[in-house]
Amino acid sequence: MSTKIEKDTQHSTAELYASLLDGNKQFVANTLKIDPEYFINLAKGQSPPVLWIGCADSRVPANQITNTAPGEIFVHRNIANMVVHSDMNMLSVLDYAVNVLKVKHVIVTGHYGCGGVLAAMGNHEFGLIDNWLRHIKDVYRLHATALEQIEDPTERSDRFVEFNVIENVYNLCKTSIVQNAWKSGQELGVHGWVYSLSTGIITDMKVSAYDNANMEDVFKFK
Repeated sequence: MSTKIEKDTQHSTAELYASLLDGNKQFVANTLKIDPEYFINLAKGQSPPVLWIGCADSRVPANQITNTAPGEIFVHRNIANMVVHSDMNMLSVLDYAVNVLKVKHVIVTGHYGCGGVLAAMGNHEFGLIDNWLRHIKDVYRLHATALEQIEDPTERSDRFVEFNVIENVYNLCKTSIVQNAWKSGQELGVHGWVYSLSTGIITDMKVSAYDNANMEDVFKFK
């Protein structure tokens, strides 16, 4: 027999679910008032110039924070915006974006206060996600000397977020997908950004690459 609290919870959960569908109807109605042909044109196909590799955090929606429309950014998201070379999901998205959609830019976008980064800085066991956090911890290991000189915990985590973006830009450049695109003469830039939840501002990490000229020889494909 359900208690009143359980019934209230079930009711509020059902209302939340229904509100999503109601919200969709309102979105469609509002959009069609502005452009009656919007969905007809959207259904014709996509040719986005940008691939966004971002964090799964619900507060970092790619289109909203860049003021772009649906169809302008191809998006892949995971915990802490990681580029893991054994991640077939990410590699499949990257391959499709670069070789089929012919995007001009791939942007790794992290954000300050990232839960995945904060979890990777600690020693708590979380479960299955610990296997994913290991990749983030490897970034910490690479930059441990610099990070541990920062006394303020928030400043240290913010810098770790930046290092994580930078390393994943490098990881992206090391993929055969990106290097083969460069080798074939395809126009492709790889970039790293960090988004601030508290200000809404994106900071360019100034690690953009358009070829593998500055990459260590061991990672270059001939």
